[in-house]
Amino acid sequence: MQLILPNPDYEASYREYIHELGDEKRYPFPLGFDHANFQALLAKLERFRNGTDIPDGFVPSSTYWLVDDNELVGVSNLRHYLNDRIARAGGHIGLGIRPARRGNGLGKYLLRATLEQAVERGIQEIHIHCHKNNLPSARMIMANGGRLKSEIKDGAEIVQRYVVNAP
Repeated sequence: MQLILPNPDYEASYREYIHELGDEKRYPFPLGFDHANFQALLAKLERFRNGTDIPDGFVPSSTYWLVDDNELVGVSNLRHYLNDRIARAGGHIGLGIRPARRGNGLGKYLLRATLEQAVERGIQEIHIHCHKNNLPSARMIMANGGRLKSEIKDGAEIVQRYVVNAP
């Protein structure tokens, strides 16, 4: 397993991952970006990472791909800081595991690797949020040192807001 920055070597695997997701809500949010032009997608992810040309309401963020051999098995996104909206419901880290690879501990591994990236960026208090009814996410967050800080109502959902303190 390796955590990497997005690159063109994984275009076919990325497209297979998206196809496998079907109509499922895309987590983290960059999985929802248009990928018809793969080079344009990579350029957009790089702009987000560098903090250039960021749309209103968004903040700079780094997207990481978890790969196993030549297969993209997970995606995480690390927001470099939080604005008010994202601090309320969103947090620093969002992630997802390819449906066929779920239930094998890859989420815990991907979160741990992304937490290491957050610490390298100097983030001391790392916020990770999940929907209350998403028990696998809550367990993954707690397994990586997350402590439940609060719960809020966000639309029809209850969002649990966890915090992980950097070592």
